[in-house]
Amino acid sequence: MARYTNGINGPFKGKVGTVIGSSWKGVPYMKSLPDKRTIPPHEKEQQNRNKFAMAHRWLKPVTDFVRAGFKGYSEKVEGFIAAKSWLLKNAFEGEGEAMAINPSRAKVSYGDLHLPANITAIKSAPDELQITWDVPKMDDDAYDQIMILAYDIEHGVAEWNITGQFRNAGRDTLNLFPSSFEMIYHIYVAFVAADRSRQSDSVYLGTVSNNPE
Repeated sequence: MARYTNGINGPFKGKVGTVIGSSWKGVPYMKSLPDKRTIPPHEKEQQNRNKFAMAHRWLKPVTDFVRAGFKGYSEKVEGFIAAKSWLLKNAFEGEGEAMAINPSRAKVSYGDLHLPANITAIKSAPDELQITWDVPKMDDDAYDQIMILAYDIEHGVAEWNITGQFRNAGRDTLNLFPSSFEMIYHIYVAFVAADRSRQSDSVYLGTVSNNPE
């Protein structure tokens, strides 16, 4: 059953026969239900399905982070969907069973806000990550805030802070998940404007381990 939102001549939401009405950011859409398929997908189609599934699994543990990092990606797409689109286009390597996501090519934030120079990541304690960067000379961006993500892809564990220290602080720390087994964290950093109007591209800083030994 569907529901009209602006009278009989307006857009509708819901299902009418084989047509579904919906909207995104105030723009109404209609799409048809897929036909029931009896023919198995061919090799290329199956690979695309696998690729979509891999991208979804990769992003799911960091959903809240990419929602902030890909805010305002385009007029109609942002957040998780935009992050998935970027990942599919730019971060995959290999074909078939060798297909994989290269963490160094992935982005968890996208935008035109500039990054400070000399961003580095080190372990400052067994379960603590320290990020440092050059303090800007100008004051107009001093209160932008750092966004830090530490992501153990193998175990699907992520630690992050979307509203970290101000740009003029020059450093910030992030607590890592304490564990009795080794975890390899991939480190990503971005900055968000003080008024939340835009953010920077993320930068990949390599990996750190919380090896308990």
